[in-house]
Amino acid sequence: MTQHFRDNEAASRFELDIDGAIAFVAYRKSSGAITLVHTEVPPELGGKGVGSKLARATLDAVRAQGRKLTVECEFIQGYMKKHPEYNDLLGAAT
Repeated sequence: MTQHFRDNEAASRFELDIDGAIAFVAYRKSSGAITLVHTEVPPELGGKGVGSKLARATLDAVRAQGRKLTVECEFIQGYMKKHPEYNDLLGAAT
């Protein structure tokens, strides 16, 4: 299984390409901040842990970019509840 993760800024999403199928997390970026809006995993990749791999890679990318995080996506919210080591990325509540 060949995998490639990238930040596709032109499409405003992080992508995980697995054997030609693309799972993604759509986002909105602003200066120093990012909002994760929606995660989508193609049906043919379902049940293989792709969503969790994508979530981990996305949160690692946000950390590497030094951005503060807002999460609207329920899938990413659920992932972060299971992995509180990413909670430091969250921006202050307004």
